[in-house]
Amino acid sequence: MSAPGSGQDFKPYIAADAEVPEFTLKAILLGSFFGIIFGAATVYLALRAGLTVSASVPIAVLSIAVFKKLGKSTILENNMVQTIGSAGESVAAGVVFTVPALLFLSNGADYFKYFVIFLLAAIGGTLGVLFMIPLRRPLIVNEHGTLPYPEGTACADVLIAGEKGGNLAKMVFAGVGISMLYKFLYGILGLWRETATWFQTGKDGKIPDATLSCDVTPEYLGLGYIIGPKIAGELASGGVLSWLALIPLISIFVPETRLVEDLTKLGFSEGWRNGHSHAEWIYRAYVRYIGAGAVACAGVMTLVKTLPTIVGAFKESVKSLGAGAGAAKKIRTDDDLGMGIVVVGSIVLAVLIAILPGFPHGPFPGSLIMSLLVVVFGFFFVTVASRIVGIIGTSSNPISGMTIATLMGTCLVFVLMGRTGEAYQPVALCVGALVCIAAANAGATSQDLKTGFLVGATPRRQQIGFIIGVLVSTLVIGGTLFLLDKTYAGGEAHGIGGPKLAAPQATLMATIIKGLLAQNLPWAPVLVGVFLAFMAQMAGAHALSWAVGAYLPLSTTFPIWIGGMMKGLVEKVSHKKQESELSSGMLYATGLVAGGSLGGVLIALVAFTGDSIFHMEKPTLLEKLDLGETFYPILKNGIAGDVLCALVFAGLCLLLVRNARKNLEA
Repeated sequence: MSAPGSGQDFKPYIAADAEVPEFTLKAILLGSFFGIIFGAATVYLALRAGLTVSASVPIAVLSIAVFKKLGKSTILENNMVQTIGSAGESVAAGVVFTVPALLFLSNGADYFKYFVIFLLAAIGGTLGVLFMIPLRRPLIVNEHGTLPYPEGTACADVLIAGEKGGNLAKMVFAGVGISMLYKFLYGILGLWRETATWFQTGKDGKIPDATLSCDVTPEYLGLGYIIGPKIAGELASGGVLSWLALIPLISIFVPETRLVEDLTKLGFSEGWRNGHSHAEWIYRAYVRYIGAGAVACAGVMTLVKTLPTIVGAFKESVKSLGAGAGAAKKIRTDDDLGMGIVVVGSIVLAVLIAILPGFPHGPFPGSLIMSLLVVVFGFFFVTVASRIVGIIGTSSNPISGMTIATLMGTCLVFVLMGRTGEAYQPVALCVGALVCIAAANAGATSQDLKTGFLVGATPRRQQIGFIIGVLVSTLVIGGTLFLLDKTYAGGEAHGIGGPKLAAPQATLMATIIKGLLAQNLPWAPVLVGVFLAFMAQMAGAHALSWAVGAYLPLSTTFPIWIGGMMKGLVEKVSHKKQESELSSGMLYATGLVAGGSLGGVLIALVAFTGDSIFHMEKPTLLEKLDLGETFYPILKNGIAGDVLCALVFAGLCLLLVRNARKNLEA
């Protein structure tokens, strides 16, 4: 007899003794396609906003719709599609939150190469799958009634609803269509600007260097709707403090000679200063480090708050792992990849980390320290992530806190071993990156295995599908990083770290490593950020959300806040306390995010085509296609352009609210 809350006697939607098409070629191909698409879209969104959204539910919805057009499919084939496809989103998130930090570390840019990024993504993602395999039975089955796995359960509801009929995909496709059309009209044809500046003062104004600008993009609007008014408000409040309070305050009291001197120390040339506003000078010299200090402190506070949960999760997982060792006879729905594959695969990957040429690991056999740290921290945080997401969901997984803990532990080991030189900064970062990617993918894997458990999938086939999804998506993640980095460089060496691709988490990781190994940070603004994060936490805000907002440009967080307000409006008008993931508003907003992010990647691809294939310099291909500058430059620019941006964005908000209020055909 199974324990209370156990899933030993649970009857899935498809019976264990039923043989239903599952691991088919069409499911593998469509899942791989979605893995590539959502992987590239996640790279774009995570670089710009520092946030991601779970891909399982939208991929499941889209899979049902696509297969309906192509012919018949089974619920297990649709589940396989979302299993393979969602791996792209989780691996891309782990990569973008860590790997771009190489650009901010000493000698790190030498390793910012496609081959290194591919290896980090492939090895980290595969380790996440392998480490999760022995945890499936104790966490997913034995604690079925204890750990709800919210996204996994919602995805199973979508798949079962699709099996029974209905048109859930309509709202997702509507959001994707509107979003991509909107991006095409302003990003390719240039009918209006991406960024509107609704309030700005000069350095000699009554309140100097204050700026309120807004990126009128569909992906930010949709993201704000998904995360809701509270978190969206916390994000924007950090930006308001930075751009409407701290920058003006610093402008009043810091003389320009001191500002120029500090910028020069940080490597910003006179040419760079001539091309950027005075407010941007202050942001780069001081406020960015205040934001980085706030994010670092908030990340550590998140880790400390979740430490009891982390320790408890690890203890419970190990205890239940031992209790489930003596498994009964294998049935189809309880058939995992064998422990031999887990052990041998993990050892092979650990050795590869230590010996691969061109990889930041140092000389062998000392490089085995890196492998050992990856395996120890990796298995620990995979175990933790797999359990935590069962309670709070993938979107709330404190992956930044786990990565910070990994980096702090790794740097402590390096300091004790005397490895404090600049050469070890990329090594420490890569340990953190591999663990971050593994833990992020393990969290998504857990949700998908929960979905499979509920619908009656075969775990072995799902686990093979995860590995396929990891390997396929890694082919495009590195390329997308380089494409965006080059496209948004704006005359600088790299676009990543600039105003359009802020990469807040990666900057945080670099800040921690430099602070611990090199001790060469501008500590004054960093410590100001630390105490501001304490202030936010004491005031009842979620410090990490607020701190990320303080680091990001206000032009990024303000449209996210507007999206959150749209959700608050819909909930008030509809008299709902909280929308479910299967509501029309959430599905439409997911479409906005997916379409807008894909549109951003396609715009970058058009720019890259003009620069690298057609060798167009002045005008560039995008400048050539810009109808706004050709036919009505006065209306597009200046105050008239800001009003135009406000009008089209208001139209996008209206469409979001209208669609969110529609009744969903289940």
